[in-house]
Amino acid sequence: MKNKFQYPLQIFLFFLPLMIIAGACSNQKTKDSQKSKNKMAVVISTLNNPWFVVLGESASERAKELGYDAHIFDSQNDPAKEAEHFDNIIAMGYDAILFNPTDADGSVLNVKRAKKAGIPTFCMDREINSRDAATTQLLSDNFTGCVKLGQYFVKQMNKKGNYVEILGLVGDNNTWNRSSGFHSVVDEFPDLKMVAQQSAYFDRNKAMDVMETIMQANPEIDAVFCGNDAMAMGAYQAVLAAGKAERIKVFGFDGALDAIQGIADGKIAATVMQFPVEMSRISADLADRYIKGEREFTNRTPYEVVLVTPENVSEFLLDK
Repeated sequence: MKNKFQYPLQIFLFFLPLMIIAGACSNQKTKDSQKSKNKMAVVISTLNNPWFVVLGESASERAKELGYDAHIFDSQNDPAKEAEHFDNIIAMGYDAILFNPTDADGSVLNVKRAKKAGIPTFCMDREINSRDAATTQLLSDNFTGCVKLGQYFVKQMNKKGNYVEILGLVGDNNTWNRSSGFHSVVDEFPDLKMVAQQSAYFDRNKAMDVMETIMQANPEIDAVFCGNDAMAMGAYQAVLAAGKAERIKVFGFDGALDAIQGIADGKIAATVMQFPVEMSRISADLADRYIKGEREFTNRTPYEVVLVTPENVSEFLLDK
């Protein structure tokens, strides 16, 4: 009499190789599926500024809409931390980088390392000083925007008076493009005199401190031009605390919500509106096109900006 376990055992042994093969195929499919899930890294210079938060979150949201995993990396305005992020991104095998650099020169090496590893980089808002490292750079037209702002500044000042300039990051080309655009107009009027120029690193609290110090040394100030709206709001706080809000006109750049509201409330004289949502979403779209095989991209593309003043601020208010 045959053992009652003999037939089941024979059947099991017969199918065992097929089960092993099927299991291996299943594991391979899982690995292939995981491998095929593309990822975009979003590297932002700092999330300590609401404007850059919008830039980063909009880029991440668009990448996810396109079907990618997306992760935001905060460089905290620290080139060393930015380099560490690139190390991790390369090691983790991301497929593209949506990048807002900390330094026009210092960030070049990071982008070149990513390129060598086969990861394309798409610069948003800020540029790097290289024509071939990044796949493309989508940048606000900072110079032209500040030419417009400079022209409005001259009219508001009646072509005379003492003013202060508060710069952003000295290693960021946006800082100098904005400053150059502004001065290309204002310097043509000799009765407009810059009595101080100092960096506040695009930071609101630093700008407040810088403005307080400058006002102590220069009591006769009629206006302050700030390289971004965060600094403009910080400068306004200092001006308000000094009881000079009625006298000192504050000008900014970015189009941040609090600055736009500040113009409507008569606190800020003017700003220049950038469009971080549009720039970040376009950058994500370009990265998607690259991943899908496209290779022809314009190296550097300026994105139009708009002067915002009390005359047109109602167009930009959320509750209009």
